[in-house]
Amino acid sequence: MTQTDPVTPVILSGGSGTRLWPLSTPTRPKQFLDLFGPVSMFQLTLQRCADKSFYRSPVIVGASSHIEIMKEQMAEVGADPGAIILEPCARNTAPAIALAALAAKSPSDLMLVMPSDHIIKNIKAFQKAVLDSLPVAQSGWLVTFGIEPTEAATGYGYIQQGKAISSSLGSFAAKRFVEKPNFENAEKMLAEGGFCWNAGIFLFRADTYLAAMKKFAPEMLAACQSAMAGKRSDNEIHFPDANAFASAPSDSIDYAIMERAEKVAVTPVNPGWSDLGSWDSLFDICEKDEQSNVIFGAATTIDSSNNLIHSRNLEISVLGVTDLIIVSHENQVLVLPRGQSQNVKKITQKRAETG
Repeated sequence: MTQTDPVTPVILSGGSGTRLWPLSTPTRPKQFLDLFGPVSMFQLTLQRCADKSFYRSPVIVGASSHIEIMKEQMAEVGADPGAIILEPCARNTAPAIALAALAAKSPSDLMLVMPSDHIIKNIKAFQKAVLDSLPVAQSGWLVTFGIEPTEAATGYGYIQQGKAISSSLGSFAAKRFVEKPNFENAEKMLAEGGFCWNAGIFLFRADTYLAAMKKFAPEMLAACQSAMAGKRSDNEIHFPDANAFASAPSDSIDYAIMERAEKVAVTPVNPGWSDLGSWDSLFDICEKDEQSNVIFGAATTIDSSNNLIHSRNLEISVLGVTDLIIVSHENQVLVLPRGQSQNVKKITQKRAETG
């Protein structure tokens, strides 16, 4: 795979992953967990952009509290970051991406922005979509990658495709962004066609993003500029000024920029993607046994099917149960019906309230 300008991967690793409790915790959120294999999703993301003929060294934007685990996991896979920018506080994705854009070596640098906690099974399909989208991003479009939907999912936002940007390119003008729909509306969009899941993966020039931020979120941009101007650096690790960054409004790139900018493109792709946002997502993407159970660790199942059992420190035994999620971690156990794992956040909130 070749192209004239190398792409700078920007890996966002500040998420908390509360829906994957009890494994995912504030000190070790889901992107740093080896949920289903020998490496974490953060490490898989680093490996996804390891081709030096195509990518520059990655820029990682994450929480200052996670710097040790980031360095440990980067060393394990031999990743050499171009920069690590540590957010002094959480301000959502729009300011986080602005920090990376402000750190770009050149205003025309192409940035591929990726969350660190997503799964992409077909790397070749994803890389091809990125390569095909380079001319679009180079000409001043903010490109988002839309996942071709396989079901009427209600856990994702959607993007509606508009007109093709060019007959020779696979990108379309984004007609509109749709909030997470109910099932009826999701079915309608699937039947109508031309809608993609919003994966939160983007490609654009640094100056294109900063220009859009200046127009639509000037207060946020000013705070990020001040934070980077006052940063402290230790080799490749950068510490933006805490007070300045804390003054930035907290907002996602979708709300602050993508839903408002004029030149927003969507490139449809089907790379075997999952945001692994819940235990149900993990069940969906994993191989099943003869009874359609997904099992990690030691478990005995009798007359039981369609369950997810995740336990590495306890042996779990079940009899006559179906459609359950059972997760154990240290001294904590989670049990709930499959299809309800989006509500795990309610448990973490309840636990926080009760101490």
